[in-house]
Amino acid sequence: MRKRVVLACGVAAVVVVGAAGARPTATPGVTSTEIRLGSSVPLSGEAAAGGNVAPYDPARAVNNTIRLVQQDQVFAMFSTLGTNNNLAIRKFLNQQGVPQLFVSSGATTFGRDYTQYPWTIGYIPPYSEEGKVYGRYIVAHVKRAKIAVLYQNDDYGRDLLGGLRAGLGAKVGSVVAKVGYDPTSTDVQPQIAQLKASKANVLCIFAFGKFSLQAYNGLNRVNWHPQVFVNDVSSASALMIAVPQKAANGSISIVFGKDPATPIFANDKGIKLFQSIWKKYGSDQKSIDYKDGYLVAGMAAAYTMVDTLKKAGKNVTRQNVMRAATHLNEKGNPFVLPGITIKTTPSFRFPITQVRLQRWNNRAWHPFGKLVSVRPG
Repeated sequence: MRKRVVLACGVAAVVVVGAAGARPTATPGVTSTEIRLGSSVPLSGEAAAGGNVAPYDPARAVNNTIRLVQQDQVFAMFSTLGTNNNLAIRKFLNQQGVPQLFVSSGATTFGRDYTQYPWTIGYIPPYSEEGKVYGRYIVAHVKRAKIAVLYQNDDYGRDLLGGLRAGLGAKVGSVVAKVGYDPTSTDVQPQIAQLKASKANVLCIFAFGKFSLQAYNGLNRVNWHPQVFVNDVSSASALMIAVPQKAANGSISIVFGKDPATPIFANDKGIKLFQSIWKKYGSDQKSIDYKDGYLVAGMAAAYTMVDTLKKAGKNVTRQNVMRAATHLNEKGNPFVLPGITIKTTPSFRFPITQVRLQRWNNRAWHPFGKLVSVRPG
């Protein structure tokens, strides 16, 4: 028997994808014909750039999650977006014994604090380790670096900033200016002007959505041309194309998923598979650019989710799916970079710990160098 996986979103949308078969159980959200997963995904506001991603409103995520668990009886929550949203629902889900699977946030806590929150597991590379990659690269390749940092003043931005400082090591004093902004702010261009006054030759943009756009616009406006490092979740090609290219060119970020707008993936089998899936299931989404790398990242997580359900066995229970999620050794996920293995253990809940660096030029990202470890240690 084959089952379908139904994704019930907090915005009341339903998406159906193929899944493995299983026999019926008394577990909520599991019948003889389907497995129902829940997700709270913002469809408007600054985070909407990554939900392709509402205003930062964790209370809404909590209300969505309570309804999905108690009313819609979902089996598990999957790929809920955003650090603050996932933090807001984590305690409730763990109290209820509902899996919080492959959260769409790289906040280190989602992989690190499994003893306190055993029903939670992350997915994307941890922000703290991403920050370390930039710090180490600056030490190795930027002479007489003077670093300015724009960061979102919450767990998301502070993780990146802390990682940067750790990666700089003895060169941590090269951070000459840093400015945090509240995620409810309206504009960060004044902060860019403030950071320029530090005379830094390196700028780290640890922001999100509209704030990254504003940061690049601010660079262009004040005619400042430092070496820019922009964190992964703000580096989608769809976003980078929208900023002044004079400010964007030369920017460096990390990458772990295949971006359909990146030239080297033009004929990639994984991208071809993505395009065929999108043509079949997403062609009605006229407002969404099918070359948006966020879409492929979502498919990577969905591929791992289906793999996890298969590994959970015929008796699909919440305990079994958590056991499967914490014993992954997934090779060949078609939507992540070649060579990346998605691997977990009960005491190591960081599924993706390999990335490459990439540089923006001529309106596209160009990966360079070998795979780099972002494994917390």
